[in-house]
Amino acid sequence: MTYGSGRLCRIASSLSFRIVLLFAGCLIVSGVCVLLLGGLHSQRSLERQIHRVVVAETTEVLSSAGTHDLAHMQPIIQGLVQHEPEFFYLLQDNAQRVVAGNMLHLHPWAGQRWLSHEHRQLSGEQKSLISGEGVQLDDGYLFIGLSARSLIELRRDMWMLVGLGIVGFSVLGVGGGMLLSAIILGRIEKISVTARRIMNGDMSQRIPYQGGDDEFDHLSHSLNAMLETNEQLIASLRQVSNDIAHDMRRPLSRLRQRLERVTVCKGMPAEGREMIETSLEDLDSALEIFSSLLRISQIEARIATDVLSPVSLDVLLGQVGQLYRPLAEDKGQSLVVGSSMPLMVRGDAVLLAQMLSNLVENAINHTPPGSTIAVTGRAHGGNAILVVADNGPGIPAESRGKVFDRFVRLDASRSVPGSGLGLSLVQAIARLHGGSVALSDNDPGLRCTITIPVNS
Repeated sequence: MTYGSGRLCRIASSLSFRIVLLFAGCLIVSGVCVLLLGGLHSQRSLERQIHRVVVAETTEVLSSAGTHDLAHMQPIIQGLVQHEPEFFYLLQDNAQRVVAGNMLHLHPWAGQRWLSHEHRQLSGEQKSLISGEGVQLDDGYLFIGLSARSLIELRRDMWMLVGLGIVGFSVLGVGGGMLLSAIILGRIEKISVTARRIMNGDMSQRIPYQGGDDEFDHLSHSLNAMLETNEQLIASLRQVSNDIAHDMRRPLSRLRQRLERVTVCKGMPAEGREMIETSLEDLDSALEIFSSLLRISQIEARIATDVLSPVSLDVLLGQVGQLYRPLAEDKGQSLVVGSSMPLMVRGDAVLLAQMLSNLVENAINHTPPGSTIAVTGRAHGGNAILVVADNGPGIPAESRGKVFDRFVRLDASRSVPGSGLGLSLVQAIARLHGGSVALSDNDPGLRCTITIPVNS
């Protein structure tokens, strides 16, 4: 699907387009009703006008004859046929024989009547519709009519106008809907672009104003105020976390140094030395947690990509394989690393290597002996796809969204050393490079898929 057709599909499926179509439908129905009512009223007026002309002509003929019989009517009708060609005259006796006029015989019927196209002149000319008045005479029947061709033309024009109105209103409705939807979608797209940039970590982004002081500007103002407040709160919370992590590292580091000096003192009992060494291990874990927190905060704060440089992911995969293959073999596991083709992205080589190392180390620590860990890379749709998969116990589907939160550890991994920050760091690094991380079932085991844009 091309960009143009995709944009048209988006416009056609938008709420604004459906609203405009509904409005256009109501407009079409209303317009057609108005046209029909106007046309029917005009038609009725024309019918009355034609009938008045016929009645007037009939009254005049009867007045001219004086006596209502064939003998007095015949010369008058013969003269009118010669001098009034726009009228239709018929004078016939009681046996329905034509005495005078320019029409074929009719069944006698007094009063107003309409004749369809099968009633013709004596000359054979077809007439579409005749409106006339019939009068029962003493010894015959008189009919005087007038062509209703103008009424037929009015009806035809009315239906043509209705058809053109439907087409015109439809074109205007659809065209107006497309235009209005395009304008609205353009405004919404600006909000969406800003939201995506904020989701990627740039909290300084704000929704632009159009200067029209309309509803969208009011919405933008409210959202920008909310974003400003959120940015201040997040910055304050991040600063508190950084300050805590930074300030706690110094006293813990000094405490570790003191404990190390105590271990070299002469006369230290073996039991006390063992307790101090255990305390040193705990301090190392605490220092690692604070270092990871600071590292995540630093990564999340790095919005600009001008510091990124070309990195070969297939080379990084090889390096990670060489580094962790001996560790996997010591645990009786198999680590397979490969790439289908060279993968180049713009990024930070150290951070990308740390991201892969965390994932491979997690897989080694959380899978039993005999497991296979596969690390692969491939290109797809302008993205570099990195996959770390194992055939271990995996993660339940309902828990996969939680493991990226800081300090989250599942019950099954409580016995494995760690701080619960490894996947948080992986996600921060992937987002820094404009990518994403997704966990899925490897059937059995866990599959972690990292998508990084090649031109990020």
